[in-house]
Amino acid sequence: MTTHDATVSWCMTSGDFAKGSYNRAHQWAFDGGATCLASASPHVVPPPMSDPSAIDPEEAFVAAIASCHMLWFLDITRRAGYVAASYRDHAKGQMTANGAGKLWLSRVDLRPCITWTGEAPAQQTLKALHHEAHENCYIANSVRTVIEVHL
Repeated sequence: MTTHDATVSWCMTSGDFAKGSYNRAHQWAFDGGATCLASASPHVVPPPMSDPSAIDPEEAFVAAIASCHMLWFLDITRRAGYVAASYRDHAKGQMTANGAGKLWLSRVDLRPCITWTGEAPAQQTLKALHHEAHENCYIANSVRTVIEVHL
């Protein structure tokens, strides 16, 4: 078993907290020392109470799924004898309402674009490699969101 830590920090800088007109910008800090500016999504809380240039939790969720999938895919393709030169994924998450009317990220679409050094896997092999990556991805195994890989 492993544990994974993140520290999320916010403090009141301006506005009226009681009226809901306060800035949602905050800081994420991770155990290796990396930090990033985070905020509520501007789709949920309009600027200036949110910061569109910051990472929002919904984007981080989509990125975590795409990153986990990519890392597994790279390792699986390496073990299969293929050599990836680059990997880029323009992943998108879709927020919808569930049966109770609660919003959730119901779907994440991955659209990986891989360049290869040497022989590229055949399309059927590529699908199988992505399937294996999905099956092994810790994040995908932790959520009920539909995750689809588009090749």
